[in-house]
This record gives sequence, C-alpha cells and structure tokens, in this order.
Amino acid sequence: MTDINKKVGQKIRELRQERGLSQEQLAFEADLHRAYIGQIERGEKNIGVQNLEKIAKALKVSIKEIF
Repeated sequence: MTDINKKVGQKIRELRQERGLSQEQLAFEADLHRAYIGQIERGEKNIGVQNLEKIAKALKVSIKEIF
C-alpha cells in the first residue's frame, strides 16, 4: 500500500494505544469490524472518509489530528 496509508494507520494505532483501547474496543466504538481496524493500522487498506470519521469519533479526535 501507499506510504500515506501506513502513516495514517500508525497514527490511528498510536491514538488507540494512548487511550488504552484494544482493536476490538475501537472497532466496537466505531461500528467497524476488528479485522478492518487491524488492516488499517498495518496500512493494508485504503480507508474511506466515512470510516475515517467513525474512527476519529471513536477516538474522540478530529480527522485533522489523524493526519
């Protein structure tokens, strides 16, 4: 995948870990599948804007903070 996917995934992982959330907990809060969260964090998936918004809300950050 592209470098931007890896950077976004790493930032989501950092934010998730700072909040003490597991991938499963974040997935539940964002109404997404746990495996999808893992794929995003590894930079394997190109995340859509709607799902990015769900993750940002679940992490209680703005989308801008993920970038």
